[in-house]
Amino acid sequence: MTTLEITVRGCADQYHPAERAIVSMTASVDLADAVQAWTGDQVRAVGHHGAQVEVRAEFDDFERLNKFLDHWSGVDGVEVSGVEWDVSVTTRRRYESEVRKSAVDDAVAKAQAYADAVRRGRVVPVEIADPGMLAGSSAPAAPVLAASGGGRDRRPARVPAEIVIRAEIDARFRVD
Repeated sequence: MTTLEITVRGCADQYHPAERAIVSMTASVDLADAVQAWTGDQVRAVGHHGAQVEVRAEFDDFERLNKFLDHWSGVDGVEVSGVEWDVSVTTRRRYESEVRKSAVDDAVAKAQAYADAVRRGRVVPVEIADPGMLAGSSAPAAPVLAASGGGRDRRPARVPAEIVIRAEIDARFRVD
């Protein structure tokens, strides 16, 4: 019997509670034209003056975040433009490692299911790569890892969003 080659994409998702929030806000002030000189029937004004600053503040205490949002949302000239939810950098690295392993497990299970369907033996991995990077692959490359649930919400969200960590891999197997 000839060797059979099986190529699959393995995928995995993990869902985790947010550990931090990053608030984006803008503070601005506009000053009216200032009168420089006034002589009889003539007024000379100086141009428009103003300033704007963008601020990002990170919180891991969501009770303090809510107090911060309560305070600054009511201040004239301040616009709270959004809240990004995420996990910590250290936690993200750990979750990404776990989800990559799960994506490989998914690929192995898919390949073995195909081999079983045609009554072949155990699959043996030959190549594992990020999507689109297998030798001879013509599929476009896609991100290996993605996170959602985080990201920016244009309304100041008060409830932490669930963070989704996703991984995809392409794998090639052989089976006799």
